[in-house]
Amino acid sequence: MHLDEWLKWYDTLRAKFGYSIVEDQNVARLLSELLEGKGLNLQVLPNLISNKNVLVAGAGPSLEDSLRKISSLKQFTIIAADGASQALIENSIKPHIVVTDLDGSHEHLLQADKMGSIMVVHAHGDNVNLLRNLVPKMKNCIGTTQVKPLHNVYNFGGFTDGDRAVFLANEFKAKTIVLIGMDFGEKIGRYSKVNVKDERLKIAKMAIGKELLEWLSTFSASKLYNASPGVIKGFKNIALEEVLSMT
Repeated sequence: MHLDEWLKWYDTLRAKFGYSIVEDQNVARLLSELLEGKGLNLQVLPNLISNKNVLVAGAGPSLEDSLRKISSLKQFTIIAADGASQALIENSIKPHIVVTDLDGSHEHLLQADKMGSIMVVHAHGDNVNLLRNLVPKMKNCIGTTQVKPLHNVYNFGGFTDGDRAVFLANEFKAKTIVLIGMDFGEKIGRYSKVNVKDERLKIAKMAIGKELLEWLSTFSASKLYNASPGVIKGFKNIALEEVLSMT
């Protein structure tokens, strides 16, 4: 993904949701300062993703049922979208990477970090206090932003935690990307956010996330599969049984 193409999307999102580019830039600088001297080397990401099978776990309502059917995921690099990390941990599955703006259970996000998960922490205008509180407690952080990147805060594209996780896998050239728990429906999964104050806004954001994934499918070199309910254009629907047989 070219940064200029993403910034066009960002301008549209900023106008739609009333975001402030100044606030987003300021928070990106804050995250940069918090990570100075302690952020991970970016090379850990291609080491985990490049030419690998990647499973992206969203926090949609279908996630729990999917995890109950999964006995082994040894052939996958697992990327959890924020609160999905809690569901994975509760099912004794360690996410290799967690993509988060820190909305999920703080206890489980910190537990994932302690387990050695790579925490790809996102800065935006609404999570200043969360960044100040949680990032200093983490040891395995890489920072991201939705505006122009800094020397240690990156922009791989994407808007919600779920689609940002897919953009991340695409950026580092995953062989295959398989989605679970990416429902994009009218119901919000219980792992999606600790407190959802505005359900309609959350659903509107998820709709944008789906639209972005469909855009990504037009240029991604990865094989794209969807084991979640519903249809995402450009992603081939696949049964969980087929996912588990991948090598």
